[in-house]
Amino acid sequence: MLYLLIGLAVFYAYFNGYRDSSSILAGVLASRAMRPRVALYLVGAAELVAPFLVGSAVARAVTTGLVEASVMMLNTLVMAMAAATVWSVFCWWLGIPSSSTHALIGGLVGSAWMIHGWESIRGAGLVRVVLPLLAAPFVGFMMGFVVMGLLMLIFSGATPRINVLFRRLQVVTAVLLAMSNSANDVQKSVGIIALGLALAGGAASFEVPLWAVAACAAAMALGAARGDWRQIRNLGGKVFRIRPLNALASQAASAGVVLTASAFGVPVSTSHIISTALMGSGASERVNKVRWHVAAEMATAWILTIPATMAVSVVIFLASNGVRAWGPGLAQLLAR
Repeated sequence: MLYLLIGLAVFYAYFNGYRDSSSILAGVLASRAMRPRVALYLVGAAELVAPFLVGSAVARAVTTGLVEASVMMLNTLVMAMAAATVWSVFCWWLGIPSSSTHALIGGLVGSAWMIHGWESIRGAGLVRVVLPLLAAPFVGFMMGFVVMGLLMLIFSGATPRINVLFRRLQVVTAVLLAMSNSANDVQKSVGIIALGLALAGGAASFEVPLWAVAACAAAMALGAARGDWRQIRNLGGKVFRIRPLNALASQAASAGVVLTASAFGVPVSTSHIISTALMGSGASERVNKVRWHVAAEMATAWILTIPATMAVSVVIFLASNGVRAWGPGLAQLLAR
C-alpha cells in the first residue's frame, strides 16, 4: 500500500508539472520571448531547484490540517491520491482547465468522509485551506491589473522597441514563476509521502525525507520540460491576444502571489493565479479586451473540481469495497 501511495504521489507531481508548464509558458511563448524548447527546459530546471529552498509548511497544511490525525490511514491517502489523479487526467483528456490542488483537497476530504464520516474532517483546517484557494484567483487578477497599470504608466512614452526589453525580462520572470510553482506544488506530493511513511511506521512523526523531495521535484521538472502544448495554445490565444507587456506583468504578479503564499505555508493553485493575473493584465488595458465567456468557463471548471473529486472518491471506495460497503460517509448521508 505504501509503495502504491508513493507511486501515485510521484506521478501526481509529474502530471502537475506537465499541466502547469502550460500556464507558466503561455505568455512567454505567445509574446515570443523565448524559443519553445529552450523555455521548457529552463522552466524544468527552475522547477527542479526550488523545492530544496523552501520548508514544509505547505506540506503540513495540506496533509495534517484537513483530517483528524487519529483516523488517518494509508488507504485514505491512497484513495485521495487516486481520485485526484483520475480527475486531473480526465480533465486533461477533455481539455478542461482544472486545478490539481483543488483535486487533491477534494480527494482527501472525500476519502476521509467515506471511510470515517464527517467527524474526521477538521472544519477549521478546511476553512484555512479552502478560503485561500478561493481568494487566490481574485488576488492574482488584482495584482495583474495593478502591475500592468504601473508598467503602462512607467513606459507610457516608450517606442515599440521597448518590447525587446520586455521579452528579455520575461526570462527572469518565467524562472521566478516556475520556482514559485514548484515551491508550492511539490510540497503537496511530498507531504502525502511523508504522512504515508509516518502511518506505515517508516518515520517516527511527520518528517519530510530528502529523497521524497528529490523524487517529486525531479518528476515535476520532467513533466514541465515536456509541456502540455494543447493547453499552452489554449491559454495563450483564447483569453486575449497577449503582448510582451501583458506577459511580463502577469508573470511578475503571479510569482509574487505564489511565493508569498508558499512563505506562509498556504497551498494555492498556481494555474489559477497565472490565468487570472493574465486576465487582470488584459483588463487593465481595456476591460473588453478579455474574452470573459472563456474566463467564465474556466471558473466553472475550477469551482466544480473539489465536489467532483469528492464524487470520484466515492466511486473508488465503492469499486474497491463493493456496492454494499457504504461506509460511514454514505451512511450519514442516507440517514438524513
